Amino acid sequence: LTHFNPMKTLFKHIIAGALMAGSFLFPPAHSDEIQSKPNPLVLIMLGPPGAGKGTQASMLHDQLHIPHISTGDLLRENIRQETPLGKQAKTFMDKGNLVPDQLILDMLFERVAQADCAQGYILDGFPRTLLQAESLQTRLKGHAQPIVLNLDLADAQIIERLTKRVVCESCGTPYHLAYSPPKKKGICDKCSGKLIQRTDDTEAVITKRLKVYHDQTAPLIDYYNKLNILHSIDCNQPKEKIFSEVVAYIPKPSK
Repeated sequence: LTHFNPMKTLFKHIIAGALMAGSFLFPPAHSDEIQSKPNPLVLIMLGPPGAGKGTQASMLHDQLHIPHISTGDLLRENIRQETPLGKQAKTFMDKGNLVPDQLILDMLFERVAQADCAQGYILDGFPRTLLQAESLQTRLKGHAQPIVLNLDLADAQIIERLTKRVVCESCGTPYHLAYSPPKKKGICDKCSGKLIQRTDDTEAVITKRLKVYHDQTAPLIDYYNKLNILHSIDCNQPKEKIFSEVVAYIPKPSK
């Protein structure tokens, strides 16, 4: 008969139990349950006023189901809600001064920190300056690498586009009286709101805005090109063709 050693048997049970518990607490690295959290998809829409950034961003929002963030809308919403950042911005605007970069950055980073941006977001009208671009890259470092889509269009075509552009007073949906008119004249297809022409869509104002763009924002093309994350798209074609080219630069989600 084999000699029974109760202490040895108890020790074996303790070791087996510890190993079993460990398999639950520290599952193997190849476990299907362990999945790395994907980085958010960050899309930056670059291009001169009138190139179609808002239109393409809205179409991307509908397809990707991630927030479309316009810094102009964000600024106006903060002012309307009288947030602390909005009140600060209003003091500059009331004096006819530009809102400082840091204030715009604070508004943006506060917005993208919200839960609905966890999977990604589309930036329309930001960054506008090299300082804003560099600050955004610093913020995203190690977290996400943006995809920069440069919508390219000649100045003469921009002037022709913008002087015939209207937007919905209620929801902001853009239309063009020649290229993408509403189904009913003066009425928004989406919300039945009133369509209006922006006060800055005159040729004199547009020409001035284009000069500001070329002086301040166009250098971003060189900045992002050096980072090898810039994709330029010719916008002298139908918006559906532009959209198909835009989508081609967006990586497919991994299964």
